[in-house]
Amino acid sequence: MGDHFTQKLEDQPSLEIHAMHPMLEDIRNVDDPARFDAFCAGQTGYPMVDACIRATITTGWLNFRMRAMIVSFASYHLWLDWRPVAHFLARQWTDYEPGIHYPQHQMQAGVTGINALRIYSPTKQVIDQDPSGQFIRRWVPELADVPDTHLAEPSLMPTPTQKSAGCRIGVDYPPPIVEHSEATRAARKAITEIRKTPEAKAISDEILERHGSRKPRTPRRKRAKS
Repeated sequence: MGDHFTQKLEDQPSLEIHAMHPMLEDIRNVDDPARFDAFCAGQTGYPMVDACIRATITTGWLNFRMRAMIVSFASYHLWLDWRPVAHFLARQWTDYEPGIHYPQHQMQAGVTGINALRIYSPTKQVIDQDPSGQFIRRWVPELADVPDTHLAEPSLMPTPTQKSAGCRIGVDYPPPIVEHSEATRAARKAITEIRKTPEAKAISDEILERHGSRKPRTPRRKRAKS
């Protein structure tokens, strides 16, 4: 897989600074320094996102699923241009490899025009990946005494629970920077409306011909047996 993505950048070096699909080049044209700064500081109000960012800054590493989630969050929830986010993360990863980093980042940000939109729920990721809060509590100590039942969405804690947990939302830890459903619905709509036009589809076909994998897909049943 690494060779496949590296070849994309070798074939088209502009992918470091330009979207693979030109009609998606400037779709995120709103400059929002406050959102970008909150993302880079791990202060978004979404515990899994914030824990991942802070872990990344400290250790320089994160597993693939969580890398995909934070790029997805920056791209769809915060509607940030993919380039500043990609450059910021490139400076953090100890295993940074341009040929993998930029094509993968574009894919997760939805600007290739040929990949499905990968939108994660950061709340569900807490439930699925860190239900006991071991990872989150390590990297977001403000939430150390928040009960497990509120760790995915600490902003929903009743005031007495906030007080007993020593975590006042808006004081010790920020409220969610955006509302998940509203933000992702708007993002999906904006990208989909462009991608479904005949002109965009024609360009996507050209991109697929140039950058699509030539490796035959193995049927799912056969992969499971192997």
